[in-house]
Amino acid sequence: MSSHHIVRDDQEPALIIANGASCSNELLGQLLEWSPFVIVLDSAIDRVLDLNIKVDVLLGDFDRDFDAEKVKEKQYPIEIVHTPNQDKTDLEKAFDYLIEKGHKAVNVIWATGKRADHTITNITNIIAYRNQLKIVILDDHSKVFLLPNKYEKWYTANTIISLIPIGKVTGITTLNLFYSLNNEDLTIGYRTGSSNHVTNDGIVKIEHKDGDLLLMECWD
Repeated sequence: MSSHHIVRDDQEPALIIANGASCSNELLGQLLEWSPFVIVLDSAIDRVLDLNIKVDVLLGDFDRDFDAEKVKEKQYPIEIVHTPNQDKTDLEKAFDYLIEKGHKAVNVIWATGKRADHTITNITNIIAYRNQLKIVILDDHSKVFLLPNKYEKWYTANTIISLIPIGKVTGITTLNLFYSLNNEDLTIGYRTGSSNHVTNDGIVKIEHKDGDLLLMECWD
């Protein structure tokens, strides 16, 4: 599996391959087709090397056994970025790296599954970078991203959509969702919009007044 790294007007998002559960080769291949720049996090490189993916940057604290020469031999040229700071996760460091390099958007895979604490942290990190980087986290069952205050998109009927508030989100109004909201609030741990679905083929509208609201497109 390879990526041709075709860049078209700097519009394509970068791709981060984290170190959680692997996704399907189909999803990985689809993302690589549109990703001009690929970052792999730390020991995930051991799995990535077997997939014949062109990697631009390997980033991490490398606190386990790490053979830089082996990586360079199989992935020449590659930039290896040592980030020993323990105050941030490797994923946060990768976001910081992309921002420094001028990237505006990134897809993230292998960031869910395995340890639940890593999954929760990786998803909620979307909020911290909301003004610097457009982040989408994907796996074989879901796609997660932060909603603007007004959001519209065409969906097919019965598409599963979950609205996940980070903290409290106020004034949520929806159109074309089976469980509709009309100027209502959601609060994590008390009331969320999990497992809603699209009523009819067509435009879904979601508006909210204040707070950070994640949308999760889901499929089984």
